[in-house]
Amino acid sequence: MKKIAVFVSGRGSNLQAVYNVSKNPESNYRIEYVVADKECLAINFAKENQIQTLLVSKEKKTNYVTFQNLIEIFSNKVDLIVLAGFLKKIPEEFVHKFKNKIINIHPALLPLFGGKGMYGMKVHSAVFESGVKISGATVHFVNEEFDKGPIICQKAVDISNCNSSEEIALKVLEIEHEILPVAIKKILENELVIEKNRTKFL
Repeated sequence: MKKIAVFVSGRGSNLQAVYNVSKNPESNYRIEYVVADKECLAINFAKENQIQTLLVSKEKKTNYVTFQNLIEIFSNKVDLIVLAGFLKKIPEEFVHKFKNKIINIHPALLPLFGGKGMYGMKVHSAVFESGVKISGATVHFVNEEFDKGPIICQKAVDISNCNSSEEIALKVLEIEHEILPVAIKKILENELVIEKNRTKFL
């Protein structure tokens, strides 16, 4: 059974989707840790389901671990790190240590509507204001730049009838819940290869 760590900052709806799939008898993973940059609903969910929780900060703070601490904690204990609504930039040293073992779910079709400052409702507002008729979600590997790592999978959704960014967010969230567990499963079963900046399912 593979072990994953899920990083969160808010409600944790993607965490719950990943957790629900992990409880299926045919699942090939379990959530070993839930990590957050602050106390949040996602941390509460993890505690309610007896998952180990950690609070992380770049600086030393009471009751928090640092990313350097996480490197030590995760060493030989975590097979994949999943950013599921984690709003802080991951330090380069941490990214290098877990190269091609960190993935992120982004609420748009990258490379559009990505980059620094583009997260959550900011993304959906930009999508709505742009007038595009299709949006979606992207799972990608994490590298040193915001939303620039190799794309693992994407799924689009028709938003032509959406009248607000909130309506777009609801449609896209359904897509996120669908594709994130699929990406996790494929990676942990070694059914994905990276060639230059492109990925391919085997």
